[in-house]
Amino acid sequence: MASRVTIGEFSTMTRLSRKALRHYHELGLLEPAEVHPVSGYRYYDTAQVHVARLIRRFRDLEMPVPDLKAYLAAPDDTARSAIVSAHLDRMQAQLRQTQDAVASLRALLAPPASAPRIDLRTVDAAPAVAITETVSVEGLIPWWQVATRELDDTLRGAGRVAAGPLGGLFAHALFADERGEATVWLPVSARVPRSGRARMAEIPGGLFAVAVHDGPDARIDETYAALGTYVAERGIGADGPVRERYLAGVLDDPAPLITEISWPVTVHRSAGEPADLKGDRY
Repeated sequence: MASRVTIGEFSTMTRLSRKALRHYHELGLLEPAEVHPVSGYRYYDTAQVHVARLIRRFRDLEMPVPDLKAYLAAPDDTARSAIVSAHLDRMQAQLRQTQDAVASLRALLAPPASAPRIDLRTVDAAPAVAITETVSVEGLIPWWQVATRELDDTLRGAGRVAAGPLGGLFAHALFADERGEATVWLPVSARVPRSGRARMAEIPGGLFAVAVHDGPDARIDETYAALGTYVAERGIGADGPVRERYLAGVLDDPAPLITEISWPVTVHRSAGEPADLKGDRY
């Protein structure tokens, strides 16, 4: 049988401080069974102990308040399990990001590794099915994940197969101003009907400095830094977005991520002198 207890007793039972209990009350997560109209003292019911402990555990796991409210208001175990599962998936993704960031920092502090190979390469324009939007840096990865899946679904729905790896184009403004144009694309050998945001586009060609990043996205700045330094020190940078091609690890490929990065360049030379397209190592 449930019994009424003071906030102090309830704090001892749940190991939640008065401050925490008042905070949960203000958030609408755990209201006292009674608040004295004159003294303002809060009283709780022993039947609320289980809920209080659940709230504490979920907050320890950094579950957002809206999700916690949804969990407490869920009509059945299925709905509650779905909310918990989604939160645990987010936590696992955050854990992977943290692990990648730690590995990246350790690598940055360690003695320099061998620099990536950088080649100058001429690339032809190519037809593709693409999605282009203005996005924020913060929202880039979620946008990329949804857009790439939409492209893949578009090709499958049209009964077509990509003519090469998935690619991306990213304006310098996206990184400099935290908002800019981004494109994801799949090269195709025949026209694909427009579907949703996906439409036919021509991916421009040109001359690029190219390097391959073999590792997680959390450490891709290592290769970007080497590639951008190579271009800047030679004074060969050209207008246009940087591009990525994902050689492995995307669209259900279980292999580790391999990303080819291409930086637009121009080769300065005297009249009649051929461009030097020989590979280089920075």
